Amino acid sequence: MRVLVLGSEGQVGAYLTEYLNNKGYEVLEFDVVNGRHQDMTVIPNAELHRKMMLADFVFFLAFDVGGSHYLKKYQHTFQFIDNNTRLMAQTFGLIEKYKKPFIFASSQMSNMSYSPYGVLKRVGELYTKSLQGLIVKFWNVYGIEKDMEKAHVITDFIKKGFETGTINMMTDGTEQREFLYAEDCCEALETLMLQYSEFTSDNELHITTGVYTSILEISRQIQTLFKGIGKEVTVTPAASKDEVQKDARNIPDPYIRKWWDPKTTVLDGVTKVFEEMRKDYD
Repeated sequence: MRVLVLGSEGQVGAYLTEYLNNKGYEVLEFDVVNGRHQDMTVIPNAELHRKMMLADFVFFLAFDVGGSHYLKKYQHTFQFIDNNTRLMAQTFGLIEKYKKPFIFASSQMSNMSYSPYGVLKRVGELYTKSLQGLIVKFWNVYGIEKDMEKAHVITDFIKKGFETGTINMMTDGTEQREFLYAEDCCEALETLMLQYSEFTSDNELHITTGVYTSILEISRQIQTLFKGIGKEVTVTPAASKDEVQKDARNIPDPYIRKWWDPKTTVLDGVTKVFEEMRKDYD
């Protein structure tokens, strides 16, 4: 089975590519970091056409996005809006042309109208519904990241701890998130692909744990891990509240849990990421 992973070098995509390869699938990788020939904002893109024709299934994970720090400074720019509009228009057009089964990665922010990122994800959902694909909403997936300029909160905190000895937070840390370890996310995505006929685009497919953890708790867990290796790290919360997601909470639909359950606790997952990142600093 040939599986096309759009955004194969991103946070989820890199894990999914490795996971599917290990499971014996033929993975077709596609990501702008591999060169302009794999830039989905370039229209038309001959390489995207070719791989779309070859694929038996498509994971649409590609989006110009990053963690809260990245979104805060970038999501209101012309470049952000134009890039994501172009890549969606081209990709959904090819999916429609070649009639491919697919999963589109949306976000829990898709109902947050104040966020350009959320609005664009909502547009992606509308495309997906029109093509009868499946929509998944990731809830704060974490793991090793290749592009630390777009790092999400857990990897960002660990990086700061190693490099500066201080975890300077963007907020006061009271906002809570549902964190999902990337390997658990991959299992969920494979399950959806294999059970594709059991779902419709009307199903709310939230890939999440159902367990809320505050950002401040995450920082304290990481601080404790540093203490365990003999390094003192200071946690410095900011005075401001969360301005990106505004601590909004959507209610996860449990539908997907009929087929899949996450296995990794936040503490275990954060520890795995910490130990892996530690190798780069030893």
